[in-house]
Amino acid sequence: MTLRCAVLDDYQSVAATAADWSPVADDVDVVGFTEHCATDDELAEQLAEFDIVVTLRERVPFPATLIERLPRLRLIVASGMRNTSIDYAAAERHEITVCGTASTATPPVELTWALLLGLARGIVTEANSLRAGGPWQSTVGADLHGRRLGIIGLGKIGSRVAAVGRAFGMDVVAWSEHLTEERAQEAGAGFVASREELLETSDFVSVHLVLSDRTRGLLGAKELGLMRPGSYLVNTSRAAIIDQDALLDVLHRGAIAGAGIDVFDVEPLPADHPLRSAPRLLATPHLGYVSQANYAAYYGDAVEDIRAFLDGKPVRRLG
Repeated sequence: MTLRCAVLDDYQSVAATAADWSPVADDVDVVGFTEHCATDDELAEQLAEFDIVVTLRERVPFPATLIERLPRLRLIVASGMRNTSIDYAAAERHEITVCGTASTATPPVELTWALLLGLARGIVTEANSLRAGGPWQSTVGADLHGRRLGIIGLGKIGSRVAAVGRAFGMDVVAWSEHLTEERAQEAGAGFVASREELLETSDFVSVHLVLSDRTRGLLGAKELGLMRPGSYLVNTSRAAIIDQDALLDVLHRGAIAGAGIDVFDVEPLPADHPLRSAPRLLATPHLGYVSQANYAAYYGDAVEDIRAFLDGKPVRRLG
């Protein structure tokens, strides 16, 4: 019997070519979906006839209410080895195996710097002006050398962002709730005792935290109000770490020079979402993990996960 596998959010229609699916071709019919389903009802209808689901990151939640409506589902493959949007207890109750894949921190590090540099040098404004026959030079770029880069979260990604900052000759400092001075020094960053100090003294602030009850809303109106008028904020982690209304407020008031955002409270971002028209904002559609190497890892390991599951020996299990 041929099983059916749904690949969710395959926006670029590349899942089939990003990896070699031949090891499961005789046993599995793979179907890619290029449109995002936002509700349990839509997903339940879309996935009703599928035995396997491959999902990207934490974009599609699998709560118990959805899992209960998918009686055929036997395997969920989630990219990466950490996913907080799946109800593992419900999956276990319904005898659904959940597996992960390899992932690399390199793409979000690189995108962080693409956003930061794009903001600092007015790349989008100047490029659009050049194409449209507008003014020849209309912005004055912000220098990186000698400026302070404040990193909130000095883990795997934050540490690499710090290394690039040092290469630019920046004064790199870091803070997170459990960060120690020793750990900061090991990563080549100065240690600041509070987020308030980091926000008040940094010219560029970059967020690299895992979303949790502790970090949700970590940067609200009060915290953003501490930033300098000429400073920039970059977030490639999770939208909910920064209060979205507070972010819109400081952008519209010009309380900060700009923000580079790759993550949003609703994804894909609705056409009428206020962030689409916010001033001083450089925004990308959650491209942090979207790279050739990462997709090869995600889908290559997804094939391995499916093959191992079919052989009765699941690998990289989550939960």
